[in-house]
Amino acid sequence: MVVDQMSDAELDRLFQAFADATRRDIVARVTAGEYSVSGLAALYAMSFAAVQKHVAVLERASLVTKEKRGREQIVRGNHEGLQKARRLLDEYEVIWRQRADRIADILAEG
Repeated sequence: MVVDQMSDAELDRLFQAFADATRRDIVARVTAGEYSVSGLAALYAMSFAAVQKHVAVLERASLVTKEKRGREQIVRGNHEGLQKARRLLDEYEVIWRQRADRIADILAEG
């Protein structure tokens, strides 16, 4: 299970990364195509430094990768990290469905 393979610190980084609307938007954008950090900063009503911090949070959660290309830092979605997040949520859904099924069985026996 992915849940068992991830440390508490990794889980915290993943959910903290997804907890912010700007970071979720950045993930959506960079999975569709790569952006420079300055290109991303032009899209949001916040400072370049603030966007850099959001990208750093996403990078620590393995949801994006950043590569220096000339004078720019290019951000792109990290397919492996996104797959790991998807598998984690799929496992939580299975757990939830099993619990719901058990409750339904108990109620049916009632």
